[in-house]
Amino acid sequence: MSDQRRVLLMTHPGRPEALEVAVGVAERLAEAGLEVRIPAGEIAESVLGQHPVSVVHEGDDPASGVELVVVLGGDGTILRGAETARGAGVPVLGVNLGHVGFLAEAEREDVDATVEHIVNRAYRVEERMALDVVATLEGREIARTWALNEATVEKASRERVLVLTVEIDGRPLSTWGCDGVVMATPTGSTAYAFSAGGPVVWPGVDAMLVVPISAHALFARPLVVAPTSDLAVDLVPGTEGHGVLWCDGRRAVDLPPGARVEVSRSAEPVRLARLSDSPFTDRLVAKFDLSVHGWRGRRQSQQEA
Repeated sequence: MSDQRRVLLMTHPGRPEALEVAVGVAERLAEAGLEVRIPAGEIAESVLGQHPVSVVHEGDDPASGVELVVVLGGDGTILRGAETARGAGVPVLGVNLGHVGFLAEAEREDVDATVEHIVNRAYRVEERMALDVVATLEGREIARTWALNEATVEKASRERVLVLTVEIDGRPLSTWGCDGVVMATPTGSTAYAFSAGGPVVWPGVDAMLVVPISAHALFARPLVVAPTSDLAVDLVPGTEGHGVLWCDGRRAVDLPPGARVEVSRSAEPVRLARLSDSPFTDRLVAKFDLSVHGWRGRRQSQQEA
């Protein structure tokens, strides 16, 4: 039937507790009349893929023709779901079964309510900036990929320091002996860039971040640059340090001295499904368990009145 509603359901195939939650979600979605699609591969061999309500999609584009990609797991699993959904222009809805889960929209205890939101189409879609990433060596392209959180150039060996020249908008900024550099989106500001000492950037801010990792330099501050900026990192030729390009911690490319990595805003964003309009401040407080004891703000005063 052409009006059949479909969702793609993804989770970590090696985690029994995640598969158990996913089976329950699949059953409830199927009861509501939605087709529950499962991508081919390892997950298709799991208890979820073998369940009678699951329809295994054998093609290369499992998100084609679905209205939503639902991912149950931590940020790593949600990033894999975003990778699957982005090419089809389909929104991703993450339910956190991991630890921090900044990309997730709901927590494990919210699963039943999340299913209701999906069935009733009670969600809005938010577009998040992604990065186009191209690596070259002596003018020859060696990799072309993308990232939602960050593209990181980091040293391949613990013993060797990387010598990198950072370029912004076609002009050199500085050469650093360092462990690497993170080029991140606002979405990625709470991921690797945060661990490297970068600022937290609200998702509504259009910008890119450049965050050096353990740079031996007087000027090695995190930078917030325009979303239209073109970023580049050159591994200085003639040095001994080899590097690795990591995109979202998932896709890796070896970088010898002389390699160049260029990063710019992608024309193709990632679409995230949102269930609530609560501000990003609340998400930060919840995820980092921040103390707000003593707050006497306007909303609280109104509630007490």
